[in-house]
Amino acid sequence: MDAATRRWRAALFLFMLAAGTGMASWVARTPAVRDGLDVSTGAMGLVLFGLSTGSMAGVMTSGPMVRRRGGRGTILAGVTLIVAGLLVVAAGTALSLAAVVFAGLALFGGGMGMSEVAFNIEGAAVETVIGRPVLPVLHGCFSLGTVVGALLGMVLTAAAFPVGWHLTLVALLIAAAGTRAVLALPHGTGKEDAPAAGPERGAGFLGQMHVWRDRRLVLIGVIVLAMAFAEGAANDWLPLLMVDGYDVSPTAGSLTFLVFAASMTLGRMAGGPFLERFGRALVVRVSGLTAALGLAVVIVAPSPVMAGAATVLWGLGASLGFPVTVSAAGDHPTDAAARVAAVSTAGYGAFLVGPPALGFLADHIGLRLTMTVVLALVAVAALLAGALGPGRASDAAGTEAAPAAP
Repeated sequence: MDAATRRWRAALFLFMLAAGTGMASWVARTPAVRDGLDVSTGAMGLVLFGLSTGSMAGVMTSGPMVRRRGGRGTILAGVTLIVAGLLVVAAGTALSLAAVVFAGLALFGGGMGMSEVAFNIEGAAVETVIGRPVLPVLHGCFSLGTVVGALLGMVLTAAAFPVGWHLTLVALLIAAAGTRAVLALPHGTGKEDAPAAGPERGAGFLGQMHVWRDRRLVLIGVIVLAMAFAEGAANDWLPLLMVDGYDVSPTAGSLTFLVFAASMTLGRMAGGPFLERFGRALVVRVSGLTAALGLAVVIVAPSPVMAGAATVLWGLGASLGFPVTVSAAGDHPTDAAARVAAVSTAGYGAFLVGPPALGFLADHIGLRLTMTVVLALVAVAALLAGALGPGRASDAAGTEAAPAAP
């Protein structure tokens, strides 16, 4: 691996670590923001909708933007939105203006969605160049960042550190990491020239829809939907599931989520050698079955200790699903960037929209039984894992990277 490629890979790792820290820092200070705004839980739910709205807008526009401007330009735009969003949220909290916090969350979410899809495209391109798995560790850096951000948030909350200053410092951290990352990225990864794209493959959102004509990509899309759903369900509901379903304290519920996040990080950081030895299909099949086993125990466990321990299996099983399926989507000599963008969009859509929908079902049957939906989805992912192909990293060494401008 040459020096430029090492800088390319290191830049991706650095920014994903910073992005994960930023996301968890916001989540950890949500109660303080609510208190600062002096709003009800229902009104806070409307404020939080800004994050979902912005995230989906960023995800939907990222693929077409990469095709027009390349990954580097898209990531630069995403970093700018993330930093601006955190600063606006900090200001809105200090001024007790809910509308300003909503706007800041929309900017923050838009930047996260936009940059993360672009980073998946960059990561898939690096994998092709070096012939080894990169996306699992890349997502592992994000998971590690969430652990760091959660711990930092807990410490600063205990110290009564002002939330506005906390988010401002995190924004500066992301600005520094993002600037360093953008400077190290190559120009034009994933960019397509308009004449080469053809009439049915324009730069707009519909321009990437042609890739879904591939039956294998559709199956890959189903897998990534299921695995992203499993991860998102834990992020949104695991602490509350433990509090309501097992009558533990909120602190214990937060600790359970921290165990899940640490398991996700471990699975992604350690997954590379298993992928190289056993290939994508077997690894994702075993991952899906592991997540299903963890979920089943969480649903039926007679004690909170057993349920909490089972979240380790849930986290390990869900850890590799998203990055490995995105990597498989990039196995194409000409449409790699469009395929990665399409699958990433589907995955992030499930991650953002699916888990909140579980709340409607939980109102009727409770969170523990609601998790049977997630259990069924990861079981389906395990059954469809053959669509990923053998996919050892060495098999990709001779294929071409995603189209890039000189």
